[in-house]
Amino acid sequence: MLTLDPNQTVGDFVRQSPSLARVFERLNIDYCCGGKVTLARACEKRGIDTADVLQQLDKCNADAQTDRFVDADGMTLTELADHIESTHHAYLKEELPRLDLMTEKVARVHGDNEPRLQTVRDAFVALKAELEPHMMKEERILFPIIRQLEASSDRPEFHCGSVANPIRQMQHEHDEAGKLLETLSESTDQYSPPEWACNTYRAMLDALKRLEADMHQHVHKENNVLFVKALAIE
Repeated sequence: MLTLDPNQTVGDFVRQSPSLARVFERLNIDYCCGGKVTLARACEKRGIDTADVLQQLDKCNADAQTDRFVDADGMTLTELADHIESTHHAYLKEELPRLDLMTEKVARVHGDNEPRLQTVRDAFVALKAELEPHMMKEERILFPIIRQLEASSDRPEFHCGSVANPIRQMQHEHDEAGKLLETLSESTDQYSPPEWACNTYRAMLDALKRLEADMHQHVHKENNVLFVKALAIE
């Protein structure tokens, strides 16, 4: 259980729950090198309300404990496409830039102690380059086709010929992303921090672990539910 004590150091908060780093980053509070400062003192320096920050920390911790499992099979295709955009795509659009900064910093600062961190960095850069245009193609091309397909009483004409064509490309890109996620997991011993890891290092591993878990749910909802049902309708 998270201890919400304003006299606890910022670093201790992140050690309890690495996902809390998101709150401190948003508030520009240093939880790594400046992690020995109490939360109350850090808030005083930033001129922000300690009680409000504690509420943010509590909510962030609760959100981190909540799985994103929904009854995807019980949704209409439009509802499921909307859910994927508002949940998984929104998460990636916020998290990928954050992890871009973290993987670069950790590889630069700790790469001499752990050479595999450069592998982590390279794999993440490739994953980000894969996912960003992937989401755009789904939002601008594939998902509108699926919504139109579900709403039409007759089979509509698509510029791509059949919905199977963009689905095939998206599944291929899912496979490529999966290979990069495997590299990230293997290169970090399944996201296990070494004893000497700083708070930023630990927060990065926690974020990568959550990214992998979210991607598994994300791809499952598309490959095994949305795409299968869209093909069946066509």
